[in-house]
Amino acid sequence: MITTITIKTKQISSEQIFMFTMFLVNAGNYLYNLLLGRFLGPKAFADAAILITFLLVLSFVGMTFQIVTTKYSVLLEEPIKNKFIQLMTKVSILAGIGIGSFFMFFSKDLQNVLHTETQTMFQLFGIGIPFYFLMSVNRGIYQGAQNLKQLSVTYITEMVARLFLTVVLLYFTLQLPNTVLVAFGIVVSFIFGLFPLQKRVFQKKEAKRAVLEMKPILTFFVLTAFYELTQIIINNSDVILVKHFFNNTEAGYYASLALIGRVVYFVTWIFVMLLLPKVIQLQKEGKQTEPMLMKYVLFISFFSSSIVLVTFIMPELIVKIMFGNAYLAIAPLLWKYALATAVFAVANVFAYYFLSIGNYVPVIVSAFLGIVQVGLLLFFHNSLHQVVYMQIIAMIFLLALQIIYFIYQQKKRIRLQ
Repeated sequence: MITTITIKTKQISSEQIFMFTMFLVNAGNYLYNLLLGRFLGPKAFADAAILITFLLVLSFVGMTFQIVTTKYSVLLEEPIKNKFIQLMTKVSILAGIGIGSFFMFFSKDLQNVLHTETQTMFQLFGIGIPFYFLMSVNRGIYQGAQNLKQLSVTYITEMVARLFLTVVLLYFTLQLPNTVLVAFGIVVSFIFGLFPLQKRVFQKKEAKRAVLEMKPILTFFVLTAFYELTQIIINNSDVILVKHFFNNTEAGYYASLALIGRVVYFVTWIFVMLLLPKVIQLQKEGKQTEPMLMKYVLFISFFSSSIVLVTFIMPELIVKIMFGNAYLAIAPLLWKYALATAVFAVANVFAYYFLSIGNYVPVIVSAFLGIVQVGLLLFFHNSLHQVVYMQIIAMIFLLALQIIYFIYQQKKRIRLQ
């Protein structure tokens, strides 16, 4: 008698592949930052960190295009969806050309204000912006369709291109300033990040007859852009202000601190990207969205708390491994900066949740706290310690307001039932 044994294997889901891929992408981006820090040293790294900061700023602006494309790729049906994608493609390219021209035209002014070695780094960065915005629309289409495998590939191609090309240029090219080489690597990575390119980005058939209702799209776009502006202020104003108020060595220290501490934000952002299309789909189907929110809040709270704990227990070891002995001065601040970022990450989940369901009050709350943070840093910047303390205060206040508003909305919904 022959006995057949069947072993059932659990298929790996696209979500699991996406999460694993994004962990790899974040690890690669951190390796990129760490190699720059070690190769350049604190003083020279301060200039490169400005480019990295502008890259983060660009990612938030690009997220406006990605989120809007994601939402309406879920909500709209053909052929209106196709017309919407055409519109987003045109707007993204025009916006990219406009913002890129700003960087190129005011490159000398940026060099003077931020005390950088060269203005060419800003000019190169400006050239790449249209490609980045188009890449964001492309990713929004994949995210809206929950095609997480293809979405993952776009992040992998961008990260690998930037890491590989920058390392090669810095190692073999000695004639040009390091920041110019870093900027060139960033621009080329945007082009690689376009692939695989969705054919719908440039597809035009069946779109002319479709009538696209612009008012809700424009409202959501403007409010999302406004919220992303608050993200830019909260996430990047500290690095830019420190570069302005402190000398290059201290600014380099702080830039490395920010890069290590922000691992909390980038790890938790993976969950936010998974949350958005699910909440939009649930709302479209008339189902409750709160359980999904709380699930992801618990995930993010757990991960961010774990990272803060690790940075508290072994700050010097982490700094040595990541940046080397030259950066040990930042070790006492590491867990404090990670705490500020962790609190912000949790508050961010509530804000994106409300934004995805069309509730825009948290956007105003975040904008207010972004202004408060900048105000605190403008008046209290006697030391790097004080800069970090001001951010902790602002972020705790932000999270408290977001939780209070969520509880208020829950009680209001129960009363209306």
